[in-house]
Amino acid sequence: MARVTHDLTDEQWAALTAAWNGCAYCGAADRPLQRDCVLPISRGGRYTLENVVPACGSCNASKSNDEVTSWVRRKKLDERAFLLRHREIALELIARFAEPDAATP
Repeated sequence: MARVTHDLTDEQWAALTAAWNGCAYCGAADRPLQRDCVLPISRGGRYTLENVVPACGSCNASKSNDEVTSWVRRKKLDERAFLLRHREIALELIARFAEPDAATP
C-alpha cells in the first residue's frame, strides 16, 4: 500500500457516500459504510475518486479482493445497474472535484 498513490480526500468520500446513499452493491443504508476499491489494491487499484465506492461491511468482506463483475454475478446482484451507476457517479464527481485550469482567468 505504501508504494501506491492514494488520493481520495475526506470531502470526496463524503460526496461518494451522499451520491450512493447506501452500499453501492446491496443498497443497505442502515449500517456504517466502508471504502471499497472496485479494482482491488492487490490487482492494481488505488483509493481514488474513480475506484472507491461505499460498501457495507458484509459486502466489503465478501468481495474481498475479487474482481467486481464476477463477484456481483456470483452474489446475483444487478451488474448492469451497478456499473452504470458507478460510472455516472464517478463522472459527476470527477467534474465536481476537477482542478480549475490554471490558464483560465
